[in-house]
This record gives sequence, C-alpha cells and structure tokens, in this order.
Amino acid sequence: MTPRQRLQTVLAGDLPDCVPVGPDFSNMVPAKLTGKPFWDMYLYRDPPIWEAYIQCAKHFDIDAVMDGYFPLRFDDTNQPHWDQFIVFRNADRIVTQKSRTENNKRIWAKTVDVFHFDNPPNREVSPAQIGLPPVPERFEPVESARDVDTGPEGFKRVKTLMGDQGLVGVSVTGSCGISTEEELFRYVDNPDKHEQWAHERVEAAEKRFQQVMAMEVKPDFICVGGSGTLVLQTVEMFRQLTFPAVKRAIELATAVGMPTHVHSCGPERELVKIFAEETDLTVIDPLEIPPMGDCDLAEMKRLYGDRLVLKGNLHTTEVMLRGSPEDVAAASKKAIDDAAAGGRFILSTGDQCGRDTPDENILAMVETARTYGRY
Repeated sequence: MTPRQRLQTVLAGDLPDCVPVGPDFSNMVPAKLTGKPFWDMYLYRDPPIWEAYIQCAKHFDIDAVMDGYFPLRFDDTNQPHWDQFIVFRNADRIVTQKSRTENNKRIWAKTVDVFHFDNPPNREVSPAQIGLPPVPERFEPVESARDVDTGPEGFKRVKTLMGDQGLVGVSVTGSCGISTEEELFRYVDNPDKHEQWAHERVEAAEKRFQQVMAMEVKPDFICVGGSGTLVLQTVEMFRQLTFPAVKRAIELATAVGMPTHVHSCGPERELVKIFAEETDLTVIDPLEIPPMGDCDLAEMKRLYGDRLVLKGNLHTTEVMLRGSPEDVAAASKKAIDDAAAGGRFILSTGDQCGRDTPDENILAMVETARTYGRY
C-alpha cells in the first residue's frame, strides 16, 4: 500500500497492510531539514513551511496526515488589508509589524511577530515585551518574500505535491475559543455575549464548510481541533463556546462522507470521551501522556477504540528527542501493542517533535511500524 492508501484504509475502519506511522513534526524538523534560516520558511515563504513539511514527509517516508498546515483562505472583501514591515533585525531575529492606512493615516498593529534564525516564530508579541516602541521609529518593507497562493488554486498545488505520501486536511472551525490571557479576560468580562459568540462560530463554520466543498480539488479530511483546547478553557467553556460549531462541522462532513480530525495537545482525555460519545469524529490526536497530557493509550483504546481512530502518542522529549533508536523502537512497539488491535490506530508522537530530534529516531519509529506493526 502507498501511505495514502494505508491512511484511507484506517480512516474507513478497515485493516491496512501495517500500522500507519505519522510523527508530529509539522514545523521544526522540516524547517531544520531545509538547511536554511527558519525565517526563510516562516517570513519569506522560501519554501512555505507546509511545503517543507511535505518534503520532510517524503524524506522519512511517513504516512503523512497534514492536518491544516496549509492556511487556506477565501476572498473576503470585508477584511481590511494589512501590510507587513520589518521594524527590527539583527543576526538572530527579524521583527515585523503590520500596518494599514485609514483616512490617509498609518495605523500600526498592537503586536509584532518575531522570526528567529533557528526556531519557529513568536507571534502577536507586545512590542514593549522585547524593548520596541508601539509605533516603530524606522521600518522597511518585507522584500523577496514569495507570493504564495493560499486560495483554492494554491491548495490544489499542495495536494499535487503531497501525492501518494499522505492526506491533506483543511480547517473549518476550531475547538479552542480561548488561547490567550486577553481572550480569557474578554470571556470573563462579557458573559452576556457567550451565546452570541457560539452562534457566530456555528455560522462561520457552516459558511466555510460550503466554501471548502465548492472547491474543484477538495481536502481529504476536515480539521476541527485546536492546540491546547483544555489549557485556558475548562470543559464547560469548551462546550459553551466552541463545541456547537465543531459538532456542526462534523455533522456536515459526515453527511458527505468526509473524515474529520481533531488535534489538541495537552489534556485531552475528556475531549476523547465527548467526541466518541457525542459526535461522529473520525480521528483524534496526539493523546499525550503525563506530564504533557493526561491520556493512557491502552485505556483510550479499550474505551473508545471502536468509535475513533486514535493517533499517538510517543513522548516527544524523553523518547523522541533524548532517547536512543532502541528506546524509540521499544516505545513504538508498546503503543502498537496498546492500540493497534483491530485497526483504527495511527502510530504517532505527542505534540511537535523538537528541532533537534535525531533522524535515526524518526527512522526507527517508521521502521518499527512497517515491520512490527504488520497486520
């Protein structure tokens, strides 16, 4: 089987030739593999990070589940146009700030993005936090950035690049309505708007789903998750703010036979229960173990393995980053023993393998799935 066929078989609830293997290395490992400064990918889009991911997936020959890395956008004339300017640079970092013109006056965004030489960017940072003024004293345009199509035609290109190496998904809505302290304060200060916000999210999800399904080339699955869903949100807040839109998106996708995917790093045990018992969600990851998360893979398999495709859950630091290839192989075998019976399992890692994860460890994980994970 090709990786694409293997994944399609698992998502359909059938048995593939072996356990699919897709470690989560959406950002740092692909960026490092290019040999370029990280800001080439994140700022100059040379290549865009989602293209670097596909190159990396082919390099390690994984079963790629590309869950929403491509930032699919549709034309929306109601949105104001912001230009991006470099407001600071040195050998280690480039700082950009967005600006737009209104009534012949330049307005600057309240936050900046910090692009690092050898790490992913820090986005939406207060200028004061890094010693910069709110309005830059000097600025320059971002030159030489590739003009990358992030609309439906760009998505078609991404699907072509991926080919048989795996599946490509796009986001329709998200499970994380509160991901910053400011959003948390806004939630607490506006209890009268919670129902309205939830309703608006449902409407937006329905609209975006229809836009996605109207594309000539459609995704392989729909993403409805969000990093750290239960970090700044309680389960009750999730149910109130975002679950109605997430559930609606799953309903729409299920009705047309489109698989759905939730990624939510951090605590996830309660989410697995909710999605298994109250929706037709297809696959959930990364099912992180303590202290990063709260999931026991064998328990998740026993409770929900007949309803959900489980994807996880090797520890990204103690095993993937610091362990030996033998450690990775042993952890991979345990995960396969815990969750592969009967199918509906994709061997993966916790959230985001670190930049310096040894190639040998990723290769050991893939080799174990291809040999020990055979059905």
